[in-house]
Amino acid sequence: MATVNTYLTFNGNCELAFKFYQSAFGGELKDFNRFGDMPQQEGAAEDKNKIMHVNLPISAETTLYGSDSIDGFSPPLVIGNNFSISIAASSKEEADDLCTKLSAEGTVTMPLADTFWGAYVGMWTDQFGINWMVNYDKPTA
Repeated sequence: MATVNTYLTFNGNCELAFKFYQSAFGGELKDFNRFGDMPQQEGAAEDKNKIMHVNLPISAETTLYGSDSIDGFSPPLVIGNNFSISIAASSKEEADDLCTKLSAEGTVTMPLADTFWGAYVGMWTDQFGINWMVNYDKPTA
C-alpha cells in the first residue's frame, strides 16, 4: 500500500520551522541540504543558505518533508488554509503534549476536547501558518 507524507514549503524560515517540529516530535533531521550545496549554483546569494530539502522521520510510516521557496526553483508560494496535518495520537497524554508543543506561539482554533463520537480532538495553526489537528480515538469497551 502507498504511504502519504506531507511536504511543506516555506518562505525562508524552513530551518526554523523544522527545528521547532523536531523539538515537538523528537528524532533527527535528515537530508538537511541548502540551495548553496547544489552543483552549478545559480540564483541570488541570499538564497544559498535557504533549505533545498529536509526531512524529519516521525514514525516508521510517516515523514515530514520541507524546503524553502526561491525564485526560479519553486512555484510562487501561497500560504493556504485548505489542509491540516492530522496526527493520530496513541494516548490522550500524547495528544495533549503534541498540541501544547506545536501550538506554542500559534493559534488554537479548537481546544482539545472529548467529542460525541468518542474521540479526543483539537486543532491549531502553528507559528509558521501550518494547520494541524490531533485525534486520539478512545478504546471502546
